[in-house]
Amino acid sequence: MVFKTEHKDIHVGGQAVIEGVMMRAPKSMAIALRRPNGEILVKEDRWHSLSERWTFLKWPLVRGSLIMLESLINGMQALTFSANQALEEEEESMGGWALFFTIFAGLGAGVVLFVILPHVISGLVGRLFGVRLGVEHLLFHLIDGAVKIIIFIGYVWLISFFKEIRRIFEYHGAEHKSVFAYEAGEALTVENAKRFSTLHPRCGTAFILFVLVISIFFFSIVFPFAPSLYDVPGVMNQVIAIVMKVLFMVPIAGLVYEMIKFSSRNMDRGLVRLAVLPGLWVQKLTTREPSDDQLEVAIAALKGALQGQSRVAGDLG
Repeated sequence: MVFKTEHKDIHVGGQAVIEGVMMRAPKSMAIALRRPNGEILVKEDRWHSLSERWTFLKWPLVRGSLIMLESLINGMQALTFSANQALEEEEESMGGWALFFTIFAGLGAGVVLFVILPHVISGLVGRLFGVRLGVEHLLFHLIDGAVKIIIFIGYVWLISFFKEIRRIFEYHGAEHKSVFAYEAGEALTVENAKRFSTLHPRCGTAFILFVLVISIFFFSIVFPFAPSLYDVPGVMNQVIAIVMKVLFMVPIAGLVYEMIKFSSRNMDRGLVRLAVLPGLWVQKLTTREPSDDQLEVAIAALKGALQGQSRVAGDLG
């Protein structure tokens, strides 16, 4: 069973701190939080994927984009629940709209960092050497992809020096260890989970890295056959190219999802193990060895998702 996991470390107003983990099974999700008093609070929910209503969304190359969208929705739900738990004692609550705009701003920053900025830098590099590089040139996309990867790795490396981020990375490692223990058929205990690696081939870090790499080849093939943008006046030609890149991320995400799904089932093949190594290496930046307390939270979330999935299966049976 494939699980999509996200880690949340919520700080609200510099006061109460709620730490937790979200786990999702195909038909259920669970959020486990470590409250300030040390108690672990678990919230289980039935998860209704859009693919249950429209079966074509389960098709290969389509389902990956859906999962990416639904992961954002799950993240909003987890953030809303976590933030409201942190504000509980102050008799306040954080509305969904506030978190929606926060996540929207985050997505906007991601587009600027990983689409607009690399695109602009690629054009400037060409001008620096007296060469006009357009989106129809292979070199443009090689520079663009290299800049994206440098920004991504540099950003992750930089934030890893912050204490709060290191705790998030420790929870990230706890997620991987607990999922590894489940996949190995081990009892979900802290002692069993501790024996496993913090590096998992289905990690979202690997997903992002593969999206950046595949986009180099995808754009290099697609843009030379796209209608010329040179007839569009001013900077609008570059704006159109950037919008096209954002839209093309949907099929790229779908393709990368299928690649990661295939690799996770064929790790015994030498070429597959070699192909996933870069994603595992980058995870050395985004995961840390967790404490026993953090493993307890991850295991509680995983157990909650599994119990919810079993309950749904029983109801459907």
